[in-house]
Amino acid sequence: MSSWFKRKEKGIQTATEEKKDTPKGLWYKSPTGKIVESEELAKNYYVSPEDDYHVRIGSKEYFEILFDDNKFKELDENISSKDPLKFVDTKKYSERLKAAQQKTGLTDAIRTAVGKSMGKEIVIACMDFSFIGGSMGSVVGEKIARAIDHAKKKKVPFLMISKSGGARMMEAALSLMQLAKTSAKLAQLAEAKIPYISLCTDPTTGGTTASYAMLGDINISEPGALIGFAGPRVVKDTVGKDLPEGFQTSEFVKEHGFLDFITHRKDLKKKVNLYIDLIQNLPVRE
Repeated sequence: MSSWFKRKEKGIQTATEEKKDTPKGLWYKSPTGKIVESEELAKNYYVSPEDDYHVRIGSKEYFEILFDDNKFKELDENISSKDPLKFVDTKKYSERLKAAQQKTGLTDAIRTAVGKSMGKEIVIACMDFSFIGGSMGSVVGEKIARAIDHAKKKKVPFLMISKSGGARMMEAALSLMQLAKTSAKLAQLAEAKIPYISLCTDPTTGGTTASYAMLGDINISEPGALIGFAGPRVVKDTVGKDLPEGFQTSEFVKEHGFLDFITHRKDLKKKVNLYIDLIQNLPVRE
């Protein structure tokens, strides 16, 4: 799992567990070489002001952006995964879980919460890539299912923010079951005529893409996000051909009909609420 994503830029390879969702220290250097103060970056919604690069962020930052005054009630915050398969790779899965929890302060790769956004109540489920590559295990699926149930019970919109390397191999079939489980829950949400907004961020891949990430009433993304099932290298090796420029970026995916629109992070809260207002026939808020 530690080698799911390796970035090959200027000869550097960064393993999943070494990546950080948000910049640390006084300065941040974007992939294009632009330097920005971390404090300025935070004020700019974690978007590099010079090159508009959207830095990877986690649930903490998205909740700050989307919930009014950063006020929300977290749901099911103490659920954590077990190790039913006694899985061992380079280390025991139970040890990997403990290390990820200590490093990130999270119980698993997702947080769910309910609060108000532009005055309207909403349930938000947000994945954290810093926790074992945002992999989708049984806890991720269960928390999404419960968040959907909460939105259905309260009759409020549901926003899913995906940021994942796909299914968690250490949980095998238990992980894959979550694709069907979350899809079934979303079908129930649709039957109840409750809005579901899916936000695909960088990266949204694997089983996540094959299930809830692409089942929104409206599917949206941020600029430059990687969205796909298999990675570009795997696809290229499979088809034996060079891939189009920008393959699997959010812009490419939108052009081919899998996204409804792409929004800058500073406009995210307004765009989500605009859609909710329109679909619920509410007065549009400025």
